[in-house]
Amino acid sequence: MKSHLIVDNEAKNSSADRTFTRRHPVTDAVITEGSAATSDDAIAAVESAHAAFATWSLTGPSERRAVLLKAADIMENRAAEFTETMTREVSAAPLWSGFNTHLVAQLFREAAGLATQIQGETVPTDKPGALSMTVRQPAGVMLSIAPWNGAGVLAARAIAYPLVCGNTVVFRASEGSPRSHQLIAEVLHEAGLPPGALNFLTNAPEDSAALIESLIAHPAVRRVNFTGSTTVGRIIGEKSGRHLKPALLELGGKAPMVVLDDASISDAVDAAVFGAYMYQGQICMSTERFVVDEAVAEEFVSAFAARAAQLPVGDPAEDPSCVIGPMYEPESGERINRLIDDALAKGATLVTGGRADGASMQPTIIDHVRPDMDIYDQETFGPITTIVRVSGFEDAVRTANDTEFGLAAAVFGRDSTRALQAAIRIDAGHVHVNGATVQNEAQAPYGGMKSSGYGRFDGRAVINEFTELKWITVEPSGQQYPI
Repeated sequence: MKSHLIVDNEAKNSSADRTFTRRHPVTDAVITEGSAATSDDAIAAVESAHAAFATWSLTGPSERRAVLLKAADIMENRAAEFTETMTREVSAAPLWSGFNTHLVAQLFREAAGLATQIQGETVPTDKPGALSMTVRQPAGVMLSIAPWNGAGVLAARAIAYPLVCGNTVVFRASEGSPRSHQLIAEVLHEAGLPPGALNFLTNAPEDSAALIESLIAHPAVRRVNFTGSTTVGRIIGEKSGRHLKPALLELGGKAPMVVLDDASISDAVDAAVFGAYMYQGQICMSTERFVVDEAVAEEFVSAFAARAAQLPVGDPAEDPSCVIGPMYEPESGERINRLIDDALAKGATLVTGGRADGASMQPTIIDHVRPDMDIYDQETFGPITTIVRVSGFEDAVRTANDTEFGLAAAVFGRDSTRALQAAIRIDAGHVHVNGATVQNEAQAPYGGMKSSGYGRFDGRAVINEFTELKWITVEPSGQQYPI
């Protein structure tokens, strides 16, 4: 597969005629060859988007809505193509790549519905005869950066919401999923976006720092949105802050699922298998910590381990029935093995699975994890999860909050009032009572707390992220002033 830069709706090679490759994490075979943008290419993309902003920002809500609704239909028509591309490019099982395809279409339609929800309000004023009001206006060029793991939905939200608010977008795709991301751009261009409203960039990994620096520093770029690791998110936030540009950051997670002493174990195990192992645990809201009351711990761990051990492992590009595919890169296995070795050396127990072989790994559960172990709070981002045993409700809530992250969480318990109290007290952007940590709906606000970032994608809350709030007064003539 090949990917190209797209500026002014035209596919282009890098101005330096350079490329990079995305390789299979196990076989090392080349999957995608992408154009490696230079800083000059990045500047050209911003300037094109800046020019397009003059007209796109003035389009009416019906025109913006029509483009996004058409894009949703096109996405559904190209569903098989996108699903196959994502499966090949990032080793996603068809369940996950197909889920992304569905979410993209859903998100485009939900974003379309926001076109007439971008509203201001009248403001009471003490000035006789004056009208005081607020309006929300497009901010300018948006720099959008999305990762490879949710190649469909994470790219779509980074593009669609700024567009429906009247902004133009420079989308810097992941070097891990360049062709999957390009398909999202192609769908929007096919739906009728004018030249420059959405420009598409890919770059070689070694060029990322310089290219993103040049994009953030450009005066025409007014806001930044980034989804990715907390480590890189801090860098993006610092660079954006230096240039006084707001940033929407959705970062890493260490999602806990609390299993209270009155939980339905069968329901909890069903959610556990899905939350921990969907896309081999490489989702920012994957369940990486099970905070389990000791009264039900043995029953839960036994049933969970039995289910995990049955999950089929393989390469989804070759065997669509497999659930656990290769991780993104061999280095993931090396990192996880260090965490396993540290935990076992300090007294943790291996319940099922084991050490990774490069990018390949069996679904793994580590029990009796304690705070002195690195795996207790470090993001694993692979087909491995942990059990932390607790005693009682208060200990469970305290342990769920004992992390620097705060993206997703879940609570299982038959007493809905008590479970709801736990959900309210857990520091996370979204918490699900008797549901899995892995959830996303385009009409609900999505984002994190603490080191999981700030700001919200999705829902009406996203309008605040991609518009400027302006106060306007219309005042009568003949006013008297004190000087």
